[in-house]
Amino acid sequence: MNLDEPEERSIAAGEYVLGTLDPAARRAFEQRLLADAPLQAEVYAWQDRLLPLGRRSAPQTPAPDTWKAIEARLRPPPAVSAVVGTHAAPANDALWQRLRRWRAFGALATAAALLLATLLVVRGIAPEPARYLAVLQAPQDQSAGWVVEITAGEQLRLLPLLAATGLPPGKALQFWTKAEGAAAPTSLGLVRPGEALALPVARLPAVEARQLFELTLEPETGSPIGRPTGPILFIGRTVRL
Repeated sequence: MNLDEPEERSIAAGEYVLGTLDPAARRAFEQRLLADAPLQAEVYAWQDRLLPLGRRSAPQTPAPDTWKAIEARLRPPPAVSAVVGTHAAPANDALWQRLRRWRAFGALATAAALLLATLLVVRGIAPEPARYLAVLQAPQDQSAGWVVEITAGEQLRLLPLLAATGLPPGKALQFWTKAEGAAAPTSLGLVRPGEALALPVARLPAVEARQLFELTLEPETGSPIGRPTGPILFIGRTVRL
């Protein structure tokens, strides 16, 4: 698990939120999480994406005879009882008990998957829209300063990771994006240092993986020529979550 590689960071953050990391990997992840702001942003993004799924269906109480029916189906018929030599395996045999337990878990997992698939079809639940994340870093020292979160068809959020710092007199931060292969960047407007910004996705010329986002230092009214003129303060590319 290389947390310095963007795609692996995103996958590890998703597994952390789902709770599927093994104990050693989880401990290493949590230790890194304490002081890694971009990794924290990855976790928040996955929480935003996954937690709403738990609210789509109300809790259901099974019918009283449901568990009895499951137990009856899992109980092996007498004709296929385990035999050791010429003697049937005792009912409390540890191996047989473990076998029954795993069969039960397997059957319940299959039933849960079928139930979820049925709910998705019957209720017409649409798939989650595509989501993208970019960590904008300073070119000089690779320190993270901002996070871009995009939900396809909905909105873009630009979130500061650092406290606001002063700008030179007569200067402003300008926000830009450029899809791979595009001829020129598109301005997304001016940004106040240390303040979050939300924009409708319709303002963007494209939404895709490896899309470039950057903040440049421009005159206080913005670039006069429609493209960056000042130094790049923060830059990064999107990854799809």
